[in-house]
Amino acid sequence: MTSSSPVDDDRGCLRMVLAVPLVLLTLVAVWCCWAALTIRPSGSWDDDAYAGIVLACVLAIGAAGAVVGVWLLPSVRRVMGWWWVGPAFVSGVLAVIRYVTVG
Repeated sequence: MTSSSPVDDDRGCLRMVLAVPLVLLTLVAVWCCWAALTIRPSGSWDDDAYAGIVLACVLAIGAAGAVVGVWLLPSVRRVMGWWWVGPAFVSGVLAVIRYVTVG
């Protein structure tokens, strides 16, 4: 008779629990990145649009950083693959690029 280790039994449940904040934060990062990329200022005088772009970039970078920060915890990394942070990381990089080029 073979028995599975207790770690293997808990991985499915742990993955489901950890997926909730990672997915929600990824959705926030992707949506904010999309907003930062689609906001177009009417001219150089449109300070509100520039402020909206900067805010969206900062929120996207913060959410992406939170996803990567949670994933870097050893207990999370053990049960969640690297592809869980891929979309958030890419949107964070895009937000940094947009933040640097706004102006």
